[in-house]
Amino acid sequence: MEKFSVREVIEQAVRTERLGDEFYTSMSKKFNGNAGLVKLFDTLAVKELRHEKSFSELKEIIGGEEPDGWEEASQYLSAIVESEFFLGTGKSLPSLEHVKTAEDAVNFALGFEKETLLYFQGMRDSLKEGEVIDEIINDERSHIKWLHKFKETFK
Repeated sequence: MEKFSVREVIEQAVRTERLGDEFYTSMSKKFNGNAGLVKLFDTLAVKELRHEKSFSELKEIIGGEEPDGWEEASQYLSAIVESEFFLGTGKSLPSLEHVKTAEDAVNFALGFEKETLLYFQGMRDSLKEGEVIDEIINDERSHIKWLHKFKETFK
């Protein structure tokens, strides 16, 4: 299993947020006939860009020294990166050919948000700059709630 440095973990978070923006933007365009879904995906895309900026700023202020217990944290974060939903180093957006319906898009987005939430919680538990990550974690939780609420409209 690959071991990540602190800087790599944060860079991975930056990339994930950038790719999340790309996913939400593409889904907004794909389902442009559904005003509710467009609004949801456009809002999520803006939030992803805001998170990308926060992680980029965090990358600039952290030192190069790894915190105590980093080995275990790195292994945990590496395991999450291997998820089908997680968009990590060396990966790009998975083929979105399987996203044919609005429900497919929301289900994929829910999986993505849950995986990134786990990743960010692992980061927060390991880095002293936890308050920055806490704000993003709270946003990620709200994303999950929004998506779940929208998913209920399919029933």
